[in-house]
Amino acid sequence: MDPEAMRRCMSFGFSEKMSKLAVGRYGNGFKTGTMRLGADAIVFSHHLNNGILTQSIGLLSYTFLMRMQLHRIVVPMVSYEFNTSSGSFKILNSEEHHMSNLSILLHWSPYSSEKELLDQFLDIGSHGTKIILYNLWCNDDGNLELDFDTDQEDIRIARDIKKVGKVSTWKTVNEQHFANQFRYSLRVYLSILYLRIPESFKIILRGEVVKLRNIADDLKYIQYILYRPQSCGSQEATVVTTIGFLKEAPEVNIQGFNVYHKNRLILPFWQVANNKVRGVVGILEADFVEPTHNKQDFERTSLFQKLEVRLRQMTMEYWHCHCHLIGYREMKPQAQASPLEASLQKSTGIEKPVAFNKSFSPVLSPNTQSRSDQEYLTKRNAHGLTDLQKLKRQTTEENVTGVGCNHNSQTMAYPADQVVDQQAIKLIQVNKKLHDDCLKYENAEKELNHKVMHLRIKIEEAKHEHNRILAEIQSLDIM
Repeated sequence: MDPEAMRRCMSFGFSEKMSKLAVGRYGNGFKTGTMRLGADAIVFSHHLNNGILTQSIGLLSYTFLMRMQLHRIVVPMVSYEFNTSSGSFKILNSEEHHMSNLSILLHWSPYSSEKELLDQFLDIGSHGTKIILYNLWCNDDGNLELDFDTDQEDIRIARDIKKVGKVSTWKTVNEQHFANQFRYSLRVYLSILYLRIPESFKIILRGEVVKLRNIADDLKYIQYILYRPQSCGSQEATVVTTIGFLKEAPEVNIQGFNVYHKNRLILPFWQVANNKVRGVVGILEADFVEPTHNKQDFERTSLFQKLEVRLRQMTMEYWHCHCHLIGYREMKPQAQASPLEASLQKSTGIEKPVAFNKSFSPVLSPNTQSRSDQEYLTKRNAHGLTDLQKLKRQTTEENVTGVGCNHNSQTMAYPADQVVDQQAIKLIQVNKKLHDDCLKYENAEKELNHKVMHLRIKIEEAKHEHNRILAEIQSLDIM
């Protein structure tokens, strides 16, 4: 970053990323992210453009702001430009401004001289940025929230690590599976964070390259199902979902979908069905739904709700057709869907599933399966869709009309010789009301989480104020 870009990066609420394709649009991600990990961060950045080389240093320090009791955010920054005639760097700002900011940097950073600060650019190169976090946060026991000792090649969240002692084999497999480890292991989380990465791109953690993990490589009895999301009758996109059993099934009690958005993981192992379908895992890239600003969830739009309904159906269908392959009792196909169910499927934009053969792999490359598995899939694909899917196809092709996008005003016309199950309609209405209640509770939970975070900040401020007053009292020899 050049000096101006550095200033914007260190400022709150500034962002030039107006495109929906860009990562970060609110101008607070870097600041809130670093401050969540530690109290202080110092940034070094080299920039080379049109033969002009600049280097900038900026400090974002919670400790500095609290100790100085400042009522506004002050970010000290110094910048230099390489002078080709003298072969050295010159100061870009006025001498007074430079010395004032430099004194703050030296007082509140881990470096005691200007030379030590400038030495940090030696391993950056002519173009690059280095961020150093210090004064990391501690938990209530006084220990660091981040664990650097358990694994010398990893950084973990200390409070979430599960200790495996004298436990059953199944419990050990579950706790040591990557689908659980990603919750506290940075290396495991980074390995599944991106669906694809360029060959020239590397993520290095504590000196070791992070190996990308293709979740589909951990599946068996893989199938691909096509889903065409629709909104008010207009087709948005086509999504190919990869679904299968984890290799460790049925020993693992893990299930859910890994939903990516523009190549980045948003929802890892998102459970859309009950715990009965253990071991069923899916992968898809849902670019047609909008993620929340923190990239940890999706906006609860109608498109997203329709996707959730379809993934739940997809999971149950896969379980009914394949559970016997991992040792469970074979499930019989369900009865033919009623005209009401067919109409509801049509109203939610659910398309009939398309099962591809094993050679089709548009999303991820599956593992090579055993000969018996291949014979099973070949035989199954030769007959086309499963009996359950055939029943649904017959149902959705029945004469059901009059479905609109507004569920409050939609009308349904059925053939005269068919009777609508009133009890089913009531259950659907009750289900819709319960779903609305769930959304209200989720919003309330988010508000409470914001309040908790605000109170934690107040507690930290009170602790710092207490330490400051205590130090002042001790200096006056009152105690």
